[in-house]
Amino acid sequence: MSPGSTHADVVVVGAGVIGAACAEALSGRGLRVTVVDRGAPASGTTACGEGNVLVSDKAVGPELTLAQASRRLWPELLDRLREEAGPSLADAEWDEKGGLVVATSGAAARALTGFAAGQRAAGIDARELPEGGAAELEPLLTPKVTAAVHYPEDAQLQPVLATAALLAAVTRRGGCVVSGTPALGVESGRGGRVTAVTTRDGALPCGAVVNACGPWAGHFAAAAGAPLTVLPRRGMVLVTGPLPEATVRHKVYDADYVGAVAGDDADLMTSTVVESTRSGTVLIGSSRQRIGFEDSLQVHVLRTLAAKAVALFPALGRVPVMRAYGGFRPYTPDHLPVIGEDPRCPGLWHATGHEGAGIGLAPATGRLLAELMVGLPPHVDPWSFRADRPALTKGQAQ
Repeated sequence: MSPGSTHADVVVVGAGVIGAACAEALSGRGLRVTVVDRGAPASGTTACGEGNVLVSDKAVGPELTLAQASRRLWPELLDRLREEAGPSLADAEWDEKGGLVVATSGAAARALTGFAAGQRAAGIDARELPEGGAAELEPLLTPKVTAAVHYPEDAQLQPVLATAALLAAVTRRGGCVVSGTPALGVESGRGGRVTAVTTRDGALPCGAVVNACGPWAGHFAAAAGAPLTVLPRRGMVLVTGPLPEATVRHKVYDADYVGAVAGDDADLMTSTVVESTRSGTVLIGSSRQRIGFEDSLQVHVLRTLAAKAVALFPALGRVPVMRAYGGFRPYTPDHLPVIGEDPRCPGLWHATGHEGAGIGLAPATGRLLAELMVGLPPHVDPWSFRADRPALTKGQAQ
């Protein structure tokens, strides 16, 4: 497709998992959708993720509600995509492996059990394990565990494969995906309503645009005349060589992970996250830094991740590291995503700010945005995700 050659009902800017989920949900409602990205699909934040679909790391509140909805939707969505395209074209390596959160001190144990109790009250299956229970689930885990909670609902998928399956569904329904074409802003008509997305190759006429630019969403929002506080937060991951099956059986992380996710510190924050993939490699994280778009390899971060992983799984001290990678996650000051229309610019919609939870929150985000756009009752309350909440517009031009 060349810009300007056809009129789309909606242009989604960003071909990561969030943009793909929005495009799939909109096309499933009968809208003609064009997805445009400055690079290749799933080549940004999505490619740098671990594929986590988690409820274990979210405190009671609107994000947990969105995560619960997404956890229900992911297997249903993948089943539907397989029915449409066949299993070979919609295999996202879905794995209901479950999560295990552990503490290794008395203070961390008290915090973990209190956190889990609150989640259980919200309907999460959070099972406190007796002494020795963690070792039964993960035999190679350190014996220094003081408390552990098992989350059977936690799952994992391969994010690039999932994104490809979502975008393939969009094209099968008559939409299209335009790669290598940066979106520069929007054109507006009567009443300030969006009429097109501008690119370096021309304009893409449309009735609405979805800002799914991830860490770059703030830049696109400003270019569209509706500034939004969405910032990059960098994370790094180590990848081991392939290991024997069941070396690490669940997604395992220490209780500090929840605090790191919710933290606002611009300095380096690390916590231990260890999990295997279908290929046998083990992914080791996690780190968070607010350093803009600085993408140089930081060896001291990798050393910290490795040391913490070995403390949790001593056997990993003898395992070779195959590679490391880093990526930028879209961070908002109140740690909630942005989902909905921007009242300052009719026809401009946002779906961003999920930070490191975009994979897990994608299907509910896409469905919610589509419901709001076509006027259907939303399946979760959208109020906390609105684009004009104070945390996102404070200090911005109105």
